[in-house]
Amino acid sequence: MSFAPAGFSASRLSATRPLVAGLFIASCFLSVVSWYTTEQGMALYLSSWFAVLASFGIQVSLVLVAWLIGFTRSRRALLICVYVMTAAVSIAFSYVSLFTWFSAKERPVAIERRLYDRLNQDAAGVQDTLNAAAAEAQKHVLALRELTEAEKTHGHISQAQDADPYLAKVREAVAREAQTYAATYKEGSGEGVRYTAFDRYSKMAEQSLARIQAAQQSMTAFHTQLKPLDPTEKQLRDFHQAFDAVPWTDVESTMHAARFERPAVASYSDFVDRTQSGQEDLLVAFEELLTQPTGRHMFAFTLAAFIDIIVFLLAFASGPYFFGASEQRWISASAALDSLDDQIFVRDFLRKLMPTVRGMARVEAAALTPGEQQLCLLLVAKRMAATMEEDGKLVYLIDQTAHEQLLDSLAGPGFPLRASAARPA
Repeated sequence: MSFAPAGFSASRLSATRPLVAGLFIASCFLSVVSWYTTEQGMALYLSSWFAVLASFGIQVSLVLVAWLIGFTRSRRALLICVYVMTAAVSIAFSYVSLFTWFSAKERPVAIERRLYDRLNQDAAGVQDTLNAAAAEAQKHVLALRELTEAEKTHGHISQAQDADPYLAKVREAVAREAQTYAATYKEGSGEGVRYTAFDRYSKMAEQSLARIQAAQQSMTAFHTQLKPLDPTEKQLRDFHQAFDAVPWTDVESTMHAARFERPAVASYSDFVDRTQSGQEDLLVAFEELLTQPTGRHMFAFTLAAFIDIIVFLLAFASGPYFFGASEQRWISASAALDSLDDQIFVRDFLRKLMPTVRGMARVEAAALTPGEQQLCLLLVAKRMAATMEEDGKLVYLIDQTAHEQLLDSLAGPGFPLRASAARPA
């Protein structure tokens, strides 16, 4: 371990103090930014005053804890845990605020485009179903017209079989209806009961075809007017207006499928911008960060973390400069024992140093004052000095680096040192 230059050099300390003050001011500005972003995130869940007070307490804690970590040695692990937990809360709410700002315009646009693609797909599926139903309905209309004319001309049409399930059901229905009038209206040609029934079913088929074709036109008009930048509410409202008008009963009976399933449609809850409610911003932002991260997610989270990390580093680095390094405090405490100024104490201590055979600085323990004795004991404990016996006397050997920095601390003499220069040694 060696002396910190800023701790012993008064000239360097005075030169770097304005720079450190500037760094400290910069950390304060960044803390204000972090406070504002944290407050905006908390305001989504707390009242405005609670958000202001809570975010202010978090930022003050971050700065003060970073200072304590910088110049204290005891309970540093506990302080680091406190800082990590506090910073996690600050980063979380700051990330939500920043991401909400960045995605305020693009998120609705992305949702609208995604809904546009989904509705295009749904509309295309409905149109395919309607086209198939309309084509089949046209066949039924033509077939029923022919059956009606054939019944009028020849008769006995309801007794024949038909390969088309829809037409087969019509024949059966006409036959059952005619049975109720069997005694009055016998089977044969002409405009009888069976002809009337076929004519009625023919008109019903034409009406069904007209409804299917109207639904086709409505769905085509929706598909034509659909725009990717329309609000989600408008897109869904227009789609359901066209979709709900589809005569699904007619489509089902016309398609005569064994099992007919209506096409699935988009749900409003799947495409609404959930962040408009305010209460879901935190969950949505972190869900997208973990499941579908994009450059915007990473940039917002990195910026939120960067602010708190820089605040920690600046406060951590500037704290010892304001409160003094531990080595400087050793000298101040030792000088206080001798009731001397720090530089005068160092000057008197250096005057007692003598060279050894190898050129190392040495001082006899008997020549030390109480304050100098305490400093030497501490230097030995910190491995910046060593002890040895010389001619039966206890001698302290000072480390070369410590000796150099002790001399360097006198490079910029203060007023007490200059005032005592005229006094005899």
